[in-house]
Amino acid sequence: MANPRRGEVEAVLDGRRRTLVLTLGALAELEAAFGAADLMALAERFAAGRLAARDAAAILAAGLRGAGEEIAAEEVAAMRIEGGAVGAARLVNALLAATFGAGDPAGSAPPRPTPPQQD
Repeated sequence: MANPRRGEVEAVLDGRRRTLVLTLGALAELEAAFGAADLMALAERFAAGRLAARDAAAILAAGLRGAGEEIAAEEVAAMRIEGGAVGAARLVNALLAATFGAGDPAGSAPPRPTPPQQD
């Protein structure tokens, strides 16, 4: 069971309940993946509110690795996420909010990623 006081979030991925957490190591991975100079730059990027699907997969994979799973972003991208694309966006938002919360380095809670538009 996830412990929100430690920044953990629970999710159902591929039909299995899993815990995600963005540890310092996971955040360092995301800094490198997104070319962010530091945590402030990373938080500012997330605060912009626009994430690509590959960004979401990278964040979720980092969260799973932070919780102890050995998994690549490509594997996460292929997973079924409860709620589909909107569920994935909500999960990313919950993970970022649990990590940065109201006192994030950018000065505000991370935004909700914009769900993909349907044509």
